Formats: sequence, structure tokens, C-alpha cells
Amino acid sequence: MVGAAASSCYASPLCTWFVAACMSVSHGGGDSRQAVALKSTGRSRRSRQQLTKCSGSGSSTTSFGPCNHYNALSSLFGSNSVSLNRNQRRLTRAATASSGGGAMAVAMDMEKEAKVDNKPPTEQRRVVVTGMGVETSLGHDPDTFYENLLQGNSGISQIENFDCSAFPTRIAGEIKSFSTEGWVAPKLSKRMDKFMLYLLTAGKKALVDGGVTEEVMAEFDKAKCGVLIGSAMGGMKVFQDAIEAMKISYKKMNPFCVPFATTNMGSAMLALDLGWMGPNYSISTACATSNFCILNSANHIIKGEADVMLCGGSDSVIIPIGLGGFVACRALSQRNNDPTKASRPWDSNRDGFVMGEGAGVLLLEELEHAKKRGATIYAEFLGGSFTCDAYHMTEPRPDGSAGVILCIERALADAGISKEQINYINAHATSTPAGDLKEYQALAHCFGQNPEIKVNSTKSMIGHLLGAAGAVEAVATVQAIRTGWVHPNINLESPDNGVDTNLLVGPEKERLDIKAALSNSFGFGGHNSSIIFAPYK
Repeated sequence: MVGAAASSCYASPLCTWFVAACMSVSHGGGDSRQAVALKSTGRSRRSRQQLTKCSGSGSSTTSFGPCNHYNALSSLFGSNSVSLNRNQRRLTRAATASSGGGAMAVAMDMEKEAKVDNKPPTEQRRVVVTGMGVETSLGHDPDTFYENLLQGNSGISQIENFDCSAFPTRIAGEIKSFSTEGWVAPKLSKRMDKFMLYLLTAGKKALVDGGVTEEVMAEFDKAKCGVLIGSAMGGMKVFQDAIEAMKISYKKMNPFCVPFATTNMGSAMLALDLGWMGPNYSISTACATSNFCILNSANHIIKGEADVMLCGGSDSVIIPIGLGGFVACRALSQRNNDPTKASRPWDSNRDGFVMGEGAGVLLLEELEHAKKRGATIYAEFLGGSFTCDAYHMTEPRPDGSAGVILCIERALADAGISKEQINYINAHATSTPAGDLKEYQALAHCFGQNPEIKVNSTKSMIGHLLGAAGAVEAVATVQAIRTGWVHPNINLESPDNGVDTNLLVGPEKERLDIKAALSNSFGFGGHNSSIIFAPYK
């Protein structure tokens, strides 16, 4: 994507110069200087357009390409200033040395292209949330899930899915009861990994919640309906089973082990089931996956590539290989004797995060499309952003929270609002010693002067759902907007040094008239993401 964006600035003009030179050699006659002059004019005009495009975008991430196209090109191919100038001089000499009838035509085409590109600005399409679906340890529908959050109930318990007595961590936000009946065909239900089953059921529940009946679906343009539901880990259970089968013989392996292990197949299977032919893929950016999927889905709608998008994330890795892997990273809490107290963001006695599992899916829709079918609008999606810490695979930057702050500032710019308008934040806050404090510092830097700000962590009650975390927390954020209640932070008994509890929601739910809400998700690899919702007006 970066390469494509970079080439849009420089490759097109250079290629046109090259074609002009070749055409000049092939066709006799004409004043080549005229062609060069005309081409130069088109090139300068196009360059101005590109510069305007970059400077005009500011901190926005509505487009997928980077703002600084030249730096992007340099990072891909090394220092280009010398070689680009040398190539330009060579091509100019070639064009000047030959006659330019063909070059004139090419240059005129470029001039027309520049005029076509210079389109008047159009009103941006608005994106709204019209449906939600969840699978969590605290409920299988948005209302039950959020009511449990408001009551401060914990979904953390002893792991029952397998014998984990040999592990130092034996607790998780495990889903104890789950049924695919009426949602997934029995044959597929037996073969699929749980991450796909959670994804399919949550996705279909979001449609039902959004009032998308068969009759309503029949009116949709299927070519403009898409699915973008990601996963951090994919089908690890299917993959683990394949490894065990391989120990006996490859003939014992499930023929579906490869497709059902890949992260993209959940979105693909849901689209196949629905007949949706619009944008369909998955994103995997560790624990920031869901936010990436939600923001990119909104961008598809804004750009007119889709009218409706199912988006979010799903993960299920409470299995031996998943638990063992995070234990090896020394990332998990070992508070096995008191599971409900184990996940404690910003508390000085926190000792690591608690794994969770499940899925969250939002039904995003273009505003006019939603109004036309009489959909209930829960909230409006305003914008968001991504950045990278570019420091360490798992640790936050030691020089503060520069990457997180940059992400938040760009999200605000993309949403077109000021930081004063944000008065609720659903934090990433996983209950890790370093991560919680760095995020808090970033939030205090950006919003600490706002007396209305309230911050909470959904993970204090359901644990960390990895790639599904951002989507489930987006559902919690939208529910906060809908109900006017924000859920408590549980287990915050001894706040960390430097943490001002006035910014945090207390041990009980609190009333809050939300103006705009920010939801953060960060992932291994230094991935930062922030998305913003607001009441629809």
C-alpha cells in the first residue's frame, strides 16, 4: 500500500516522461521542446496537486496511504533524490533529442488526467452503527453483556476446557456455555475452530440486532455489502489438532485444517453464507486487530465502496498451546486462587493480564442507507487512526507514550473534533505493569485538563480477548452512548503511583452524558489504534 501510494506521486510522471521519450523516437516530426514544455507544465501542476493532497490531509487517516509520499518512496528504495534527478535529466535529454509528435499526445493526455483528478470536493458519507453482536464470558447479546458490565460482574474463572493443572496460570475469561444452533450448520460447527464459530454467530446476531431480515436483505446491493472481521491468532485449535494428527500420519489430518486455521476464512465464510460480494478480507494486528477492521470498514463506506459492513474481531486460544505461549511470554496473571480479582488495570498489585475469548461485531452502515430502511441508529462512527511505536515487539516506548499520543491526536483530527469534546474513554488497559501506566500517561497528557473525562477498562471484567478485544469494547462504548451509563473499573483497590483516580470511573457504574467516546487498542509489534464514536445527531 505504501509503495502504491508513493508511486502515485512519482512513478506516474516519470513513466509518462519515459513513454514520451519512446514515442518521440518512434514518431518523426514536431517540436520536441513544445512537448517537453507542455509535459513540464502538467508535471508541475500534478506535483502541486500531490502536495496539496498531502498537506490537506493533515493528520487524517481516512485515506490508506501515508501523507509524506516522498519519505515513503525513500524508505522503500533508499535515498532517491539523486537517482530521480538523474533519471529525469536522462529522460529529458531523450525527449529533447527526438521529435515529439507522440510525446505531444502523451503530454496532452496527462494534462487531461490532471484536470480529471482535480474534482470538486464532495460531502463525506457518514457512517453509523445500526447493529451489534457479541460472544463473551458475560453474555451472548449486547444487552446482557453490558448489564453484567454495569453491575461489575466478573467473567473470569477457572479454566475448564482442558486440564491446565501443570500451568502456572489456570484462569481465564472462558465462555462456559455456547451454542451454534440456528446459526451455523451442524456439519460445519463440528469442523470449524471456535474463533470462526464465535465470528459467525456474532456476525449474524449483529444483523438480527440491526433489523436486517431476509426481506430487508433482499433490497441490499450485495456488491456493496462487505465483511471485515479479523483475528489475532486464527484457528489455533484446528492447527494444534493437525499437529497431533501428523504425529500419527498425514492421512489423519483434517482436510480443512489449512483453510479453517487462516485468519481470513471467518470473514470469507460469513460472506459466502450471506452472499455479500463487497470488500472481504481480514486484518491481523495482534490485539489492535478489531479497531483496524472497524476503521477500515468505515473507510470503505466513506469512499463509496460499500454501503454496509460487518466488522470486528474474534479469537479463541484458551487451549494448551495458547495458554503455554503467553505463559512463556510471562504476560499472564497467576492469581489462580482469586480469579475474579486477577484482572486489575491501574492497580499497584496487578501481575499481568488474563486471557479471554469471544467475538464482537458491529454493523456499520452509510447514514442515508440506514435511514432509507428505517434502521435504529445506535451511534455515529466519527473516525480513528493507527500508528506504530517502532520500538519493541511487546514493550511500550521508554521515552513516554509518543506513539499513543500521536495516534489519539490523529484520531481526533480524522474525526474532526477537539479533545475537549471527548468525555469518555474505553481504555486498552490490560492489567500489565508497564502498559497500563504508559497508556494512562498518554490519556492524562491529552485529556487530563478535562474535568468531565471518565476512563474505564472493560478488561477488568472479561479479560483480554486479544484480536476480539477492540470490537467487544467498541460494543461497550456504543452501549455507554445508548444508555448514558459507563461501567465501573473493578479491582482498583490500590491505584498505581501517579494515577489520578478522578479521571477513572469508580467501583460503581456512573451516569455520563457522552459527547464523544474514544476506544483504544494496542497490540504486540507496537500497533496503536484509536477509534471515536458519538451520539447520532
